[in-house]
Amino acid sequence: MATKIRLARGGSKKRPHYSIVLADSRMPRDGRFLEKLGVYDPMLAKDNENRVVMNIDRIKELLATGAQPTDRVTRFLEAAGILAKNARNNPKAAVPGKQMTERAAKKAARAAAPAEE
Repeated sequence: MATKIRLARGGSKKRPHYSIVLADSRMPRDGRFLEKLGVYDPMLAKDNENRVVMNIDRIKELLATGAQPTDRVTRFLEAAGILAKNARNNPKAAVPGKQMTERAAKKAARAAAPAEE
C-alpha cells in the first residue's frame, strides 16, 4: 500500500484548518486516513509556533519506511530541518501568457503611434 503524508482540510467556510495525516494514496483528500501526525492552521501569523505542529519523530519513522510527503508537507518538513531543501526553479512562472503578450504589443503600438506623427 502506497502511503502519503498530506493535508486533510477541516474548518468552516473561509476558516481553513488542516490536519497533517498519513493516508493511503488512493483515498480522497478529506477521506479515511491511517494516522494523524500534526496540524496546520493557516489563519495564524507566519511567525507563530502553533501554525505548524508535527509529530516529528513519527514522521521520520514513516519517511524511512517509504511514505511520500506531498509538496506542501515537504515544505513544512524542510522548514523544520527534517528534509534537505530542494532548489525550485519554474522559469515559466514569470512569463506572461498569450493574451497578456498580445495586450502588451497593442499597448506598445498605440504608444509608438503618436510619437511617429
